[in-house]
Amino acid sequence: QVQVMESGGGLVQAGGSLTLACTASGLKFGTYNVGWFRQTPGKEREGVSCLSWGGSSTAYSDSVKGRFTISRDNARNTLYLQMNSLKVEDTATYYCAAGGVNHVACRPEGVRYWGQGTQVTVSS
Repeated sequence: QVQVMESGGGLVQAGGSLTLACTASGLKFGTYNVGWFRQTPGKEREGVSCLSWGGSSTAYSDSVKGRFTISRDNARNTLYLQMNSLKVEDTATYYCAAGGVNHVACRPEGVRYWGQGTQVTVSS
């Protein structure tokens, strides 16, 4: 049984940093295109950052480019999202996804595995 779980969310002041982690059992991140997505109430889930299965290609939304960094540790089978210079508008539930991720457009296209989400709240 595949399980994908995010951690690291929380409350942080604007300008601060957080690192999200996503661990998986039953699948190897290194064999899938993966990504981080976020969603706020009433809005569609949007791509934040994506990574190709081989690790050679990354994509970031314009709103986070230069502030967020996606990375993967294959030995730990963990996906990370380092978030710096956080803004109030980054407040959302953040989801990790594996498989069915368009890593170029950073768009979900029939995602195979979603995590349950972790809440990030940035206060002013």
